[in-house]
Amino acid sequence: MRLVPRPALVLVTDSARLRGRALEDVVREAVLGGADVVQLREKGMPHDALVALGARVRDAIAGRALFFVNGDVDAAVALGADGVHLPEGGPAIADVRPRVGGHVLISRAVHSVEAALQAERDGADIVQLGTAFETASKPGRAPLGVDGVRAVCAAVRVPAIAIGGITAANAGGVLRAGATGVAVIGAIFDADDPRAAAAALRAAIDAASFVGG
Repeated sequence: MRLVPRPALVLVTDSARLRGRALEDVVREAVLGGADVVQLREKGMPHDALVALGARVRDAIAGRALFFVNGDVDAAVALGADGVHLPEGGPAIADVRPRVGGHVLISRAVHSVEAALQAERDGADIVQLGTAFETASKPGRAPLGVDGVRAVCAAVRVPAIAIGGITAANAGGVLRAGATGVAVIGAIFDADDPRAAAAALRAAIDAASFVGG
């Protein structure tokens, strides 16, 4: 089992933001800029299409970053992914673990201390906590803020990745609050230069990690 790097920069995909670019090209540039985990998150995409897209994304990563699949456990297995990310109300980890094997990381989305503790008890290897800050991808959800991130990170022993409205300007705050890493969508996909955007985020979280420890 490959462990999540510390501090981790997770790129969560969103084909709706491609603006004519190929997903695998954006992923490749982001990984070259410093993203070390890529989470394939294409909600509503049929299984076969997701597997085909995932194969291109996996090849673009070329082993330089961990590869997670969001939600579709069978696709994660078919693609030989390093991990599978489950929604907070998704399938039980006890049911997923036999399907993926002990070598695959299981991540669970959480939105509270209670949910994070439950995910840890259930056997999650990672929790992805949000929403850290206001974000267009989760309209109407009250953000946790730095204090909320700190509370979750203090409660669990598994790695905690903060997501939601993360930018190079605020990433350091959640790292100093105890997060193992940050996950981003718009901060890279909305940038004209994904490699440069990833590099700026990488520099911000590395600096925060250095100061913090």
